[in-house]
Amino acid sequence: MQLNFPLYNFRLSEQEGRSYIFDIIRKKNILLSPEEWVRQHVIHFLITDKKIAASLIAVERQLEVNNLKKRFDVLVFDKTGKPKILVECKSPDIKLDENTSRQIAIYNSKLMAPYLFITNGLQHYFFRFDGIKKEFIKSNSFFENTF
Repeated sequence: MQLNFPLYNFRLSEQEGRSYIFDIIRKKNILLSPEEWVRQHVIHFLITDKKIAASLIAVERQLEVNNLKKRFDVLVFDKTGKPKILVECKSPDIKLDENTSRQIAIYNSKLMAPYLFITNGLQHYFFRFDGIKKEFIKSNSFFENTF
């Protein structure tokens, strides 16, 4: 499926009738689900188009929020190691709504990243977070003002 991202050359493979995509951050093949397709586009967008070093990106790491184990999709760190951008990826068939916004806010209550990026690959929403409230940022100006 074509997403609202530039085209990238992914390493795709088949194993036992299932499709996989190579994750350049985790350095392994990952089962190719619709959400993973979006996540890999985000990763390549950050590295290829926004020139963010792969060493500053974490993918699908666990965190604990209110004694519950959660897993974020993508987290970009600044050069000092502090969280900079928290990304929540959804499958293209999932509508981005208040539930998605609430989910990333819960994750960010632990991480305190100043920028939030929510995408289903077709729509993208960017927010600045000051520790209290979220402020919507026009998608075409998000990265120009972030790095």
